[in-house]
Amino acid sequence: MKPEQIRILEEQFTFYKRLDEKNKLYFRHRVASFIDKKQFIGKEGFLISEQVQVLVSATAVMLTFGFRDFMIEAVEHIIIYPTQYYSQLNKQYHKGEFNTRLKTLVLSWDSFIDGYRIEDDKLNLGIHEFAHAIHFNSIYQEDINSIIFIDTFNELRSLIAEDEFLKNRLITSEYLRDYAFTNDFELLAVILETFIETPLAFRNQFPVVYYKVRQMLNFNFPSY
Repeated sequence: MKPEQIRILEEQFTFYKRLDEKNKLYFRHRVASFIDKKQFIGKEGFLISEQVQVLVSATAVMLTFGFRDFMIEAVEHIIIYPTQYYSQLNKQYHKGEFNTRLKTLVLSWDSFIDGYRIEDDKLNLGIHEFAHAIHFNSIYQEDINSIIFIDTFNELRSLIAEDEFLKNRLITSEYLRDYAFTNDFELLAVILETFIETPLAFRNQFPVVYYKVRQMLNFNFPSY
Protein backbone atom coordinates (compact mmCIF):
# COMPACT_ATOMS: atom_id res chain seq x y z
CA MET A 1 0.00 0.00 0.00
CA LYS A 2 1.04 3.59 -0.58
CA PRO A 3 1.97 5.69 2.48
CA GLU A 4 -1.16 7.82 2.02
CA GLN A 5 -3.36 4.71 2.04
CA ILE A 6 -1.69 3.39 5.19
CA ARG A 7 -2.16 6.78 6.86
CA ILE A 8 -5.90 6.63 6.11
CA LEU A 9 -6.14 3.24 7.82
CA GLU A 10 -4.09 4.38 10.80
CA GLU A 11 -6.13 7.55 11.32
CA GLN A 12 -9.63 6.52 10.29
CA PHE A 13 -10.18 2.78 10.77
CA THR A 14 -10.50 1.66 14.40
CA PHE A 15 -10.47 -2.09 13.74
CA TYR A 16 -7.11 -1.80 11.98
CA LYS A 17 -5.63 0.33 14.77
CA ARG A 18 -6.36 -2.41 17.33
CA LEU A 19 -4.51 -5.16 15.42
CA ASP A 20 -0.98 -6.27 16.24
CA GLU A 21 1.77 -5.52 13.71
CA LYS A 22 1.60 -8.94 12.06
CA ASN A 23 -2.15 -8.68 11.47
CA LYS A 24 -1.83 -5.06 10.34
CA LEU A 25 0.49 -6.29 7.60
CA TYR A 26 -2.04 -8.96 6.55
CA PHE A 27 -4.83 -6.39 6.65
CA ARG A 28 -2.93 -3.94 4.44
CA HIS A 29 -2.15 -6.68 1.93
CA ARG A 30 -5.81 -7.66 1.74
CA VAL A 31 -7.00 -4.08 1.33
CA ALA A 32 -4.49 -3.49 -1.48
CA SER A 33 -5.61 -6.70 -3.22
CA PHE A 34 -9.28 -5.79 -2.84
CA ILE A 35 -8.73 -2.33 -4.32
CA ASP A 36 -6.82 -3.89 -7.22
CA LYS A 37 -9.53 -6.46 -8.04
CA LYS A 38 -12.67 -4.32 -7.75
CA GLN A 39 -13.91 -1.61 -10.11
CA PHE A 40 -14.82 1.60 -8.25
CA ILE A 41 -17.22 3.91 -10.10
CA GLY A 42 -18.26 7.41 -9.00
CA LYS A 43 -21.73 8.67 -9.99
CA GLU A 44 -23.24 12.17 -10.19
CA GLY A 45 -19.81 13.79 -10.23
CA PHE A 46 -18.45 11.87 -7.25
CA LEU A 47 -14.67 11.39 -7.44
CA ILE A 48 -13.16 8.10 -6.28
CA SER A 49 -10.34 9.14 -3.94
CA GLU A 50 -7.77 7.13 -1.99
CA GLN A 51 -9.95 7.59 1.10
CA VAL A 52 -12.99 6.13 -0.66
CA GLN A 53 -11.13 3.09 -1.96
CA VAL A 54 -9.35 2.41 1.32
CA LEU A 55 -12.31 2.80 3.69
CA VAL A 56 -14.76 0.87 1.53
CA SER A 57 -12.25 -1.93 0.93
CA ALA A 58 -11.26 -1.98 4.62
CA THR A 59 -14.91 -2.54 5.53
CA ALA A 60 -15.06 -5.63 3.32
CA VAL A 61 -11.68 -6.86 4.56
CA MET A 62 -12.67 -6.39 8.22
CA LEU A 63 -15.78 -8.55 7.83
CA THR A 64 -13.85 -11.30 6.02
CA PHE A 65 -10.62 -11.04 8.02
CA GLY A 66 -11.25 -14.44 9.59
CA PHE A 67 -11.73 -16.03 6.14
CA ARG A 68 -9.06 -17.54 3.91
CA ASP A 69 -10.86 -16.29 0.80
CA PHE A 70 -11.64 -12.63 1.46
CA MET A 71 -12.36 -11.36 -2.04
CA ILE A 72 -16.21 -11.66 -2.06
CA GLU A 73 -16.54 -12.88 -5.65
CA ALA A 74 -20.19 -11.79 -5.72
CA VAL A 75 -18.97 -8.16 -5.86
CA GLU A 76 -17.12 -6.97 -8.96
CA HIS A 77 -18.23 -3.33 -9.13
CA ILE A 78 -18.63 -0.76 -6.35
CA ILE A 79 -20.66 2.31 -7.28
CA ILE A 80 -20.50 5.39 -5.05
CA TYR A 81 -23.02 8.24 -5.11
CA PRO A 82 -22.35 11.46 -3.16
CA THR A 83 -25.68 11.12 -1.32
CA GLN A 84 -28.85 9.03 -1.47
CA TYR A 85 -29.90 8.20 -5.01
CA TYR A 86 -33.11 7.41 -6.87
CA SER A 87 -33.49 3.82 -8.04
CA GLN A 88 -35.36 3.45 -11.32
CA LEU A 89 -35.87 -0.22 -10.48
CA ASN A 90 -38.24 0.27 -7.55
CA LYS A 91 -38.88 4.02 -7.78
CA GLN A 92 -37.44 4.79 -4.35
CA TYR A 93 -34.52 6.68 -2.87
CA HIS A 94 -31.72 4.48 -1.51
CA LYS A 95 -28.65 4.90 0.67
CA GLY A 96 -27.16 1.63 -0.55
CA GLU A 97 -27.92 -1.74 -2.08
CA PHE A 98 -26.38 -4.95 -3.33
CA ASN A 99 -27.41 -6.12 -6.80
CA THR A 100 -26.74 -9.84 -7.09
CA ARG A 101 -27.38 -10.05 -10.83
CA LEU A 102 -24.99 -7.22 -11.72
CA LYS A 103 -22.47 -8.19 -9.01
CA THR A 104 -22.60 -4.57 -7.93
CA LEU A 105 -22.56 -2.97 -4.49
CA VAL A 106 -23.90 0.60 -4.35
CA LEU A 107 -23.23 3.10 -1.54
CA SER A 108 -24.03 6.74 -0.85
CA TRP A 109 -20.84 8.28 0.49
CA ASP A 110 -22.38 10.58 3.08
CA SER A 111 -24.29 7.67 4.64
CA PHE A 112 -21.21 5.43 4.48
CA ILE A 113 -19.12 8.00 6.36
CA ASP A 114 -21.92 8.56 8.89
CA GLY A 115 -21.66 4.86 9.70
CA TYR A 116 -18.12 5.39 11.00
CA ARG A 117 -18.63 8.85 12.49
CA ILE A 118 -20.60 7.28 15.35
CA GLU A 119 -19.04 3.88 15.95
CA ASP A 120 -21.43 2.45 18.53
CA ASP A 121 -24.93 3.27 17.25
CA LYS A 122 -25.26 -0.11 15.44
CA LEU A 123 -25.84 1.69 12.14
CA ASN A 124 -23.18 1.23 9.48
CA LEU A 125 -24.17 1.26 5.81
CA GLY A 126 -20.92 -0.27 4.58
CA ILE A 127 -21.11 -3.19 6.99
CA HIS A 128 -24.81 -3.66 6.19
CA GLU A 129 -24.39 -3.86 2.42
CA PHE A 130 -21.22 -5.96 2.51
CA ALA A 131 -23.03 -8.31 4.92
CA HIS A 132 -25.63 -8.89 2.19
CA ALA A 133 -22.86 -9.56 -0.33
CA ILE A 134 -21.02 -11.99 1.96
CA HIS A 135 -24.29 -13.77 2.78
CA PHE A 136 -25.14 -14.22 -0.90
CA ASN A 137 -21.56 -15.14 -1.77
CA SER A 138 -21.37 -17.79 0.96
CA ILE A 139 -24.51 -19.54 -0.29
CA TYR A 140 -22.81 -20.31 -3.60
CA GLN A 141 -19.19 -20.85 -2.51
CA GLU A 142 -17.85 -24.15 -1.21
CA ASP A 143 -14.77 -23.03 0.70
CA ILE A 144 -14.64 -23.92 4.39
CA ASN A 145 -15.34 -20.39 5.67
CA SER A 146 -18.44 -20.01 3.47
CA ILE A 147 -19.75 -23.37 4.66
CA ILE A 148 -19.19 -22.48 8.32
CA PHE A 149 -20.73 -19.03 7.76
CA ILE A 150 -23.96 -20.41 6.26
CA ASP A 151 -24.24 -23.46 8.52
CA THR A 152 -23.76 -21.38 11.66
CA PHE A 153 -26.22 -18.73 10.47
CA ASN A 154 -28.78 -21.48 9.84
CA GLU A 155 -28.18 -22.71 13.39
CA LEU A 156 -28.72 -19.17 14.63
CA ARG A 157 -31.94 -18.78 12.62
CA SER A 158 -33.27 -22.03 14.05
CA LEU A 159 -32.27 -21.02 17.56
CA ILE A 160 -34.15 -17.71 17.31
CA ALA A 161 -37.18 -19.34 15.66
CA GLU A 162 -37.45 -22.15 18.23
CA ASP A 163 -36.52 -20.30 21.42
CA GLU A 164 -39.52 -18.04 22.05
CA PHE A 165 -37.95 -16.53 25.15
CA LEU A 166 -34.82 -15.53 23.24
CA LYS A 167 -36.80 -14.21 20.28
CA ASN A 168 -39.06 -12.12 22.53
CA ARG A 169 -36.05 -10.72 24.39
CA LEU A 170 -34.39 -9.76 21.10
CA ILE A 171 -37.54 -7.96 19.98
CA THR A 172 -38.61 -6.31 23.24
CA SER A 173 -35.09 -5.20 24.21
CA GLU A 174 -34.92 -3.22 20.94
CA TYR A 175 -31.20 -4.02 20.95
CA LEU A 176 -31.61 -5.13 17.34
CA ARG A 177 -33.62 -2.58 15.38
CA ASP A 178 -36.99 -3.72 13.99
CA TYR A 179 -35.64 -3.90 10.44
CA ALA A 180 -33.71 -7.02 11.47
CA PHE A 181 -36.93 -9.01 11.53
CA THR A 182 -37.91 -8.18 7.92
CA ASN A 183 -36.27 -11.32 6.50
CA ASP A 184 -33.20 -13.52 6.94
CA PHE A 185 -30.95 -11.26 4.85
CA GLU A 186 -31.81 -8.20 6.94
CA LEU A 187 -31.50 -10.20 10.15
CA LEU A 188 -27.95 -11.14 9.24
CA ALA A 189 -26.99 -7.64 8.09
CA VAL A 190 -28.31 -5.96 11.24
CA ILE A 191 -26.72 -8.59 13.47
CA LEU A 192 -23.32 -7.99 11.84
CA GLU A 193 -23.64 -4.21 12.24
CA THR A 194 -24.49 -4.75 15.89
CA PHE A 195 -21.69 -7.27 16.45
CA ILE A 196 -18.99 -5.05 14.94
CA GLU A 197 -20.08 -1.81 16.61
CA THR A 198 -21.09 -2.98 20.11
CA PRO A 199 -19.37 -6.32 20.82
CA LEU A 200 -19.21 -5.98 24.60
CA ALA A 201 -22.88 -5.07 24.99
CA PHE A 202 -23.83 -7.83 22.56
CA ARG A 203 -21.83 -10.43 24.49
CA ASN A 204 -23.31 -9.30 27.80
CA GLN A 205 -26.94 -9.19 26.67
CA PHE A 206 -27.15 -12.07 24.20
CA PRO A 207 -24.07 -14.27 24.66
CA VAL A 208 -25.46 -17.27 22.75
CA VAL A 209 -26.20 -15.14 19.68
CA TYR A 210 -22.91 -13.27 20.03
CA TYR A 211 -20.79 -16.42 20.00
CA LYS A 212 -22.67 -17.81 17.00
CA VAL A 213 -21.81 -14.64 15.07
CA ARG A 214 -18.20 -14.82 16.23
CA GLN A 215 -18.07 -18.40 14.97
CA MET A 216 -19.66 -17.42 11.64
CA LEU A 217 -16.94 -14.84 11.01
CA ASN A 218 -14.10 -16.77 12.68
CA PHE A 219 -13.54 -13.46 14.45
CA ASN A 220 -10.74 -13.91 16.98
CA PHE A 221 -9.52 -10.33 17.09
CA PRO A 222 -8.98 -7.61 19.75
CA SER A 223 -12.21 -6.37 21.40
CA TYR A 224 -14.15 -9.42 20.17
